[in-house]
Amino acid sequence: MAEEKKEFLTYKGRPLVRSKNILYYGDMRDPCVVMLQIMETKQNGDEEIAGRIVMQMMSTNPKADPSEMVLKRSERVGLYNSLDLAAAWLDRQLGPVEEE
Repeated sequence: MAEEKKEFLTYKGRPLVRSKNILYYGDMRDPCVVMLQIMETKQNGDEEIAGRIVMQMMSTNPKADPSEMVLKRSERVGLYNSLDLAAAWLDRQLGPVEEE
């Protein structure tokens, strides 16, 4: 059988991958990505939504010193606010995403 290529969910042209309460925003082939860790959630009817989120822009260089891997750090309330800031960080660091 042919191998099926999996497409990632994207936000403003960059991949967004979730593993439990951690989201990685950006392409791991780029010099940096943003890790968003959901610290608190809130109930909204039947749904659970993200509350407080800790964000870190991290180097993807495997040879980097662990103490120098975190380039920026912030905290936001709500997933949209966090992703919007993460997109701005990556645009400033890497340049805007080109439309395909």
